[in-house]
Amino acid sequence: MTAILRNESGKHLRSTLTLTGLLVLLSAFFLVVFPSIQEEAELFEEVYPEYILQLLGIEELHTIEGFVGGYIFPFIWILLAGIYFAYISAGMISDDIRTRRMDLVLANPVSRESVVLQKVGALWLPLVVLNLALLAVLLTGAHLLGESIDLVPLAMVHLLGVPYLLVCAGIGIVFSVVLDRVETAQASALGLVFILWLVDGLSHMNPDFEWVGDLTPSRYYDPTAILVHEEYALLDAGILLAVFLLLLGMAVFIFARRDI
Repeated sequence: MTAILRNESGKHLRSTLTLTGLLVLLSAFFLVVFPSIQEEAELFEEVYPEYILQLLGIEELHTIEGFVGGYIFPFIWILLAGIYFAYISAGMISDDIRTRRMDLVLANPVSRESVVLQKVGALWLPLVVLNLALLAVLLTGAHLLGESIDLVPLAMVHLLGVPYLLVCAGIGIVFSVVLDRVETAQASALGLVFILWLVDGLSHMNPDFEWVGDLTPSRYYDPTAILVHEEYALLDAGILLAVFLLLLGMAVFIFARRDI
């Protein structure tokens, strides 16, 4: 039975297109200012405090790869897209419970486990659309700027970003099955993703507390390393996938046993 998967995919279409338009505009704005930043790259790196450079992963800012990895992906992909996936996932179960739609869904021959899995599976739509749209705008923007950006690292930075976004979605789905109020679940999920992103960057400020960053998902996704050095951390991506599956399993276990 895939009716829930199809229905949930359709629900994500409008918000996906809205976010895609927003991210495309933001990416285009960043690319427009790249020539100015390129000329003053050394000055920018001198002006920014060290912890800001580490927070954003800024390196080789004078190159298009360093600029995309240090400016566009930390804000647009790691922060905004991560918050988006946490937010929409946090409303998947809690909203249906609040509006009593879940009673109608479970009245059909479908298990609770299948409901959660199909709702999470519907995230394929924003994952595909957002990845293709950002990939297209970066390639087009680089071409218009007269820059050359290697397609392989650019494709890999998108591919290896999927496990990170899935972890953010996993955080959201756990809050969705634990909390009854959809607003509380969504606020908690997006707040936690933001805090984890911030902790990851700030943990670099003090070597004694750098280990704290190892507990954050963004620590295992480094766009600059992929784009600038072509370092594909497959093990880190595997860790993120394992964390996502753990969060998903936790959500399925809780929802299958809770009273709605």
